Amino acid sequence: MATAIPKITLSSSRDIPFNRLVLSQSNVRRVKSGLSIEELARDIERRGLLQSLNVRPVLDGEGAETGTYEVPAGGRRFRALELLVKQKKLAKTAPVPCVVREAGSAILAEDDSLAENVQRVALHPLDQFRAFRDMLEKGMSEEEIAAAFFVVPAVVKQRLRLMTVSDKLLEIYEQDGMKLDQLMAFSISDDHTRQEQVWEIVSQSHNREPYVIRRMLTEKTVRASDRRVRFVGLDVYLAAGGAVMRDLFEADDGGWLQDPTLLDRLVMEKLQEAAEQVRAEGWKWVETALSFPWGHTRHFAEIDGVPVVLSEEEAARLTALHSEKEAIEAEYAQADEFPEDVDSRLGEIEKAIEALEERPVSFDPVDMQRAGVFVSLDTDGTLLVERGFVLPEDMPVEPEDGHDESEGYDDTVVHQGRGDDVEGSGTADTFDTEPEEEDGLKPLSDRLLTELTAWRTLALRDAFASNPHVALTEFLHTQVRDIYWQTPGVDCLEAYVREISLPVHSPDMPGSLPAHALRQRNEGWKHDLPENEDALWRWIDGLDDTSRLALLAHCLSFGINALHESSHGPSLARSVRERLARADRLATALTLDLVEAGWRPTVENYLGRVTKARILEAVREARGSEAAERIAHLKKNDMAQAAERLLESAGWLPEALRTKGLSAQMKTDEVPDYSADGPAAVAAE
Repeated sequence: MATAIPKITLSSSRDIPFNRLVLSQSNVRRVKSGLSIEELARDIERRGLLQSLNVRPVLDGEGAETGTYEVPAGGRRFRALELLVKQKKLAKTAPVPCVVREAGSAILAEDDSLAENVQRVALHPLDQFRAFRDMLEKGMSEEEIAAAFFVVPAVVKQRLRLMTVSDKLLEIYEQDGMKLDQLMAFSISDDHTRQEQVWEIVSQSHNREPYVIRRMLTEKTVRASDRRVRFVGLDVYLAAGGAVMRDLFEADDGGWLQDPTLLDRLVMEKLQEAAEQVRAEGWKWVETALSFPWGHTRHFAEIDGVPVVLSEEEAARLTALHSEKEAIEAEYAQADEFPEDVDSRLGEIEKAIEALEERPVSFDPVDMQRAGVFVSLDTDGTLLVERGFVLPEDMPVEPEDGHDESEGYDDTVVHQGRGDDVEGSGTADTFDTEPEEEDGLKPLSDRLLTELTAWRTLALRDAFASNPHVALTEFLHTQVRDIYWQTPGVDCLEAYVREISLPVHSPDMPGSLPAHALRQRNEGWKHDLPENEDALWRWIDGLDDTSRLALLAHCLSFGINALHESSHGPSLARSVRERLARADRLATALTLDLVEAGWRPTVENYLGRVTKARILEAVREARGSEAAERIAHLKKNDMAQAAERLLESAGWLPEALRTKGLSAQMKTDEVPDYSADGPAAVAAE
């Protein structure tokens, strides 16, 4: 005979006046968590009490019920109701739905309190997203949904953003086949087909980090922070029908533009408009490009312009701005820092002063008829207009007994243009790459060595020009060597600086710190130079010794040559070795540090151009063997990307960029501990 299964009996429920309820000391919740009591009270005021309180009769000393009930489970709801009573929004005798546990039950009050808090299962994020979506479809706004659940609207927008993810990927996430941060990474794209393609790729890889997913989904887009976007304006791009991908879960600097072709067309149209305005000034020619290669003006002569004189109104405004600035600085001279509004005003004043003091330049109309202009984008996304360059064939013929001023200062100083790492620079699309399957420490290619040493040469020039003592030593050393070891020249002083061009360079070099410093120094001296040779001699003769040395170091710096060159024949090879050895000596004297100069190993300028063995060697030197081993399984491109992140702040340099005596410059004391991380975490570091 089968045994009857005993039936359970549920506790009775009934309404109890609020003033007959008291909070039990058996409630296990002590630490605040989740919504505040105030937020919960507002929620109960809006929608009522959704869950009954769990209560027990309070007994007197003889075990009889007193008519009062304690609340061991539901204490936060009790406190919220208590707050509503104090606010007179709820009557003291208002009935409260309660589940009543019988007196003397074998189940402890602490047991009920713990069970109510532990047995609950947090809502799955996907369920929350679907609930928000349903509420939105039924007419609630995002702001109303956010207010109802006491979250900021951004949280609702983030959850609703998951609507853009493929249903297939949502199903994988629901079945715990994908992490939430991975799912969020997919939400930056609306293309379900591409989302599924990317997941198919990363799901078979050891590296499934969100940043990898984002990079793959945005690889054919343009960052909103790109200089082209800053030049055209995001609003113009959007008005032209362009789309933008946004990431609501991570800082995205304005997102990614999905139509690079449209963007480039808008950029060139705006550049052409600017070029036409410049052409209307009366120039013989105007050349336009996104950017020109480094040193693109070196074969041109340059005509001089005259700064436009300040008008009386501009001069008065400039004087007033300087007076206001001096008054503010005097008022807060003893303060540690300026108040925020005062600091903001100072910034406005300084910008206004700079705009007035940087005068436009006017040119002689006759000179303009044989000269031209380069119009391009500057590194900060502003229009760059370089005026007054003359082709050699357009230069006026000098009389035979005349003095050719082109043999003076302008031949010893580069009139530098400013390139950048975008299309049109003449370098970015000609990189030599290593075959995917090559192993071992294959020697660096000649082109890569030339690019690396071009970077070093530029930095060496900047350091040289900043150190007149070393510059003078090097100059005298060269002169003594020429006098005693070589045949002297026939001129009164056969001493000259031959400008060394740097036509082969990496895209990041024109925007580097040394390039900026050299441009600024060059423009500063050029602004001070007299108009003719005799006046130049008298001007130099009148300079103080410090200024003379600084000018000498600056002029000599353009002759610095630390370039690697392909060697064809033993004589040239020996010559290159000797030159590089002397450059090493000079770098050591100047304590040249390419890390401080701003060089960083990237996929574009080094890591994507060498074999996997060299990538691993770099990571091993900078971050240790364990870090190298953790990315050793990756494919070449993924390995280069991971290595770029690992080496970003490590201070590592390839051998061609190192200075003797500074070999300990890598930040080995900052190597992270990867002992608890997997390979993907290492690649994402």
